[in-house]
Amino acid sequence: MSARMIIAAMFAAHVMSMTGFAAFPALLLPLQDNWDLSNTQAGWISGIYFAGYVIAVGAIVPWTDRVDSRWIYLACLMLSAVGLAGFATLANGFWSAITWNAIQGAGVGGTYMCGLKVLTDRLPPPIPSRGITIYTSGFSVGAGVSFALNGLIGAEFGWPWAFGVAAIGPVIAATIVLLLLRSYAPLPEERPTTNTFDFRPVLRNRTAMGYVLGYAGHSWELFALRGWIVAFLVFAGEKANGTANAEAAVIAAIANLAAVAASIIGNELSEVYGRWRITRLAMLASFVTALLMGLSPGLPFFVVVILFFIYSGFVMGDSGSLTAGATQAAAPGYRGMTLAVHSLFGFSAGFMGPLAVGLVLDASGGQTSATAWLLGFATIGIGSLAGATAMTFFGRRMSEG
Repeated sequence: MSARMIIAAMFAAHVMSMTGFAAFPALLLPLQDNWDLSNTQAGWISGIYFAGYVIAVGAIVPWTDRVDSRWIYLACLMLSAVGLAGFATLANGFWSAITWNAIQGAGVGGTYMCGLKVLTDRLPPPIPSRGITIYTSGFSVGAGVSFALNGLIGAEFGWPWAFGVAAIGPVIAATIVLLLLRSYAPLPEERPTTNTFDFRPVLRNRTAMGYVLGYAGHSWELFALRGWIVAFLVFAGEKANGTANAEAAVIAAIANLAAVAASIIGNELSEVYGRWRITRLAMLASFVTALLMGLSPGLPFFVVVILFFIYSGFVMGDSGSLTAGATQAAAPGYRGMTLAVHSLFGFSAGFMGPLAVGLVLDASGGQTSATAWLLGFATIGIGSLAGATAMTFFGRRMSEG
């Protein structure tokens, strides 16, 4: 199979693996009403997804340097499907929702970076950053599809149907990979010489760690934004002319899809002008735009939506470039381990971001307060500022990473 076909197959599988990714954020408001959840509890349910992800990444992804990553990928797709089906049929409140969302997150934790390892194992060297960026951009496409799918199905048939239909996506992804991609077991000389869970070789790789810390800041911002954007758009729309939950979910979906271009363009600019420089600029622009988003309620709703699209572009402008940089900076035999550390840092921040926003909203007036949303978006945007600061600390040696 050609490199283009391998990339296309993994892109399609990646998108289908994420049909349940935005199920809870897209249906946050009706679930809050049904279960009488506080913003902090909603933040916990949203954030626990990434806690499950982090646990799975630490336990699973390092093994991809030693065994065929395809089988790990397939097993985790099934785990994700089980989490979604369990939420659809058994979730009835805070604790059950936390349990099933954590299981789904663990499944996705074993698919995103494992899927990237499946891809890079099968591409001829040198691994093209464009191929990595196309694959990672599938995250935004999948998130967009998930927002639209769950928002529309939930509005028409109820939230259990939304989660149930979303459970089909990982099964389709498994079928694509099982039928189209051959097995590939690392050769003995390609395997790392250290223990499976010895992360020290990656932590000592200064260039890779610069991208890892930048990705942590990016993930805090990205997942906090995705966790709360539907609720924010409903609030901003009500201040203008009224916006239903399903309409807000569709707007979020379209913005996620449009942001794919920003991720690809960001990587192309990084190839020309330097990865270190472009990623930092995108992060700083993202922080400023986050503050503008917090100030936008009260403006005409179409202005809020345009600003959201711009913000989504800046947030995603560094996404593919950061992951491509970490992948290319990995030492021989440690690509899976490097991707594990990349995800551990990134999705630990992804867990804390939505929770932090929920805490800030509860402490400053709730979802009906413009001041609370300003502070909430400042909390979201601080991730990109922290990421840019970390990359500055690690210096210009990353510029050609």
